[in-house]
Amino acid sequence: MSSATPIGASDSGNGPILDIEDIHVQFAGRVGLGAGLFGKKATIARAVDGVSLQMQRGEILALAGESGCGKTTTARAIMGLERPQQGTILYKGEPIWKDLRAYRRRVQMVFQDPTGALNPRQTIYESVAEGLRIHKVKGDEREQVAKALSNAGLRPPERFFLNYPHELSGGQRQRVVIAGALALEPDMIVADEPVSNLDASVRGEILALLMDLRDRLGLTILVVTHDLGLAWTIADRVAVMYLGRIVEIGPAEDVLLRPKHPYTQALLDVVPEAGGLERPILKGETPDPTRIPEGCRFHTRCPLVASGRAKELGIEEKCRGQDLALKPLDPTHFAACHAADIGQIR
Repeated sequence: MSSATPIGASDSGNGPILDIEDIHVQFAGRVGLGAGLFGKKATIARAVDGVSLQMQRGEILALAGESGCGKTTTARAIMGLERPQQGTILYKGEPIWKDLRAYRRRVQMVFQDPTGALNPRQTIYESVAEGLRIHKVKGDEREQVAKALSNAGLRPPERFFLNYPHELSGGQRQRVVIAGALALEPDMIVADEPVSNLDASVRGEILALLMDLRDRLGLTILVVTHDLGLAWTIADRVAVMYLGRIVEIGPAEDVLLRPKHPYTQALLDVVPEAGGLERPILKGETPDPTRIPEGCRFHTRCPLVASGRAKELGIEEKCRGQDLALKPLDPTHFAACHAADIGQIR
């Protein structure tokens, strides 16, 4: 390790807090027929296939899409749990790999399943204090644990010190997980489906807590979700992923009220908050990431192509054969769609 200032030790206050540039994460897929040893060859699954993203200080960004689109792998790459084969991830202008330990103190992850994230043999106090001990944080540990639990909405905090996870409700367990992240006083939290395992009655409470933490503590929060209804409730900006790429990104109001990509529109058509019809219009499953279609990767399921509308617009050949990167439709709203490119998305 060099003697340079560790990541997160200083900050000029300018620029994004997190800057992701063209990251690619690939995994070895199943072995299929073809050339190679014994007539078989390994395939490559392109789980994240060229994602670029910036997070600004104090914002909540929702990274949304169906299961298998690459959003959780993107989150794991951001946390340094998966190392991209290509691209860069900068935290406050420095590569996260420069000092990964210091980075993970400043950027904490909240996992999907609070029951699985907590050790059933540890008290709540021990669970929240664990990060403080790993990172050798100085100060009064009891006071730090109490403050974290209080910030997570568990008050009075001392009441929960000697409880075990099984003695708490699902919502309380998720608050404990959040408290464990808050104990290290991070700048940013990555929350992977933070309410998907909770009862509907407590989901709103956890979302309200995340928004309160952003407002009160100035936290930057990346929320990974398959539910655009959640994004509608909580996000300042929304990035929609499909098959390893972001296909639309912009302010939440623009993306959710005026979507510019057919995939975003299809997701919204099953969201009651967005005036959806509560009926799926997409057919088929997300394509295999080992066999990404040529052209626009959504064209095999796109309602514009299936209905013949793309042909009427004269873009069907482009949809089937010409890949398209994100393009600015206004200064803050981007989409990767040939129809949007010519202003023909409703």
